[in-house]
Amino acid sequence: MIKVIEVTDTVGKLLSEDALNRAESVHRQLRPKLPEAYADKMRRVFAQGGRMLVAEVDGVVRGVAVWRCYENTANGRFVYVDDLISDETYRSKGVGKALLDKCREIAVDQHCQMLTLDSGTHRTQAHKFYFREQMTISAFHFVESLNRAEV
Repeated sequence: MIKVIEVTDTVGKLLSEDALNRAESVHRQLRPKLPEAYADKMRRVFAQGGRMLVAEVDGVVRGVAVWRCYENTANGRFVYVDDLISDETYRSKGVGKALLDKCREIAVDQHCQMLTLDSGTHRTQAHKFYFREQMTISAFHFVESLNRAEV
C-alpha cells in the first residue's frame, strides 16, 4: 500500500527530517544537479513557499512531490508542482498517481482553480502519464539563462 506523507506543514516548517533525508536519493533521479547540501537547499525552497510530499511503500520512499500554492493573473489561485518523481525502479505501480491525487486534494483544500506543472520536452513517458491523468498542454514555457558562463 502506498502511503503519502506530508514532509512540511502549511507554512513550510519541516515536519520530518528523516523523511527529507530518505527522499533525497529519489529526488536526485529527477534533479541530479541538486547541491550536495540537499537539506539546506530544500529548507530554502520551503522558506520560499515550497512544500514536500513523499510516497512510501513498506517504509521505503518511492516518490517525491514538491509543490507550492500561487495566485497570479493568468491562472488565479493554483497549485504548481515543481517536482513529481517516482523511483525509477518502482514505476507504473501507482506512486505518481498517489502523489498527483494528493496534490489535487491539496489544491481543492486551498480553494485553487488549477493544478499545474511543467515537464521537460524529453520526458515522454511522464507526458503519457499526465495525459492519462487528464492533464493538457496549455502553454509553452520559455527560458533564458542569465548565467552567461553556463551558455
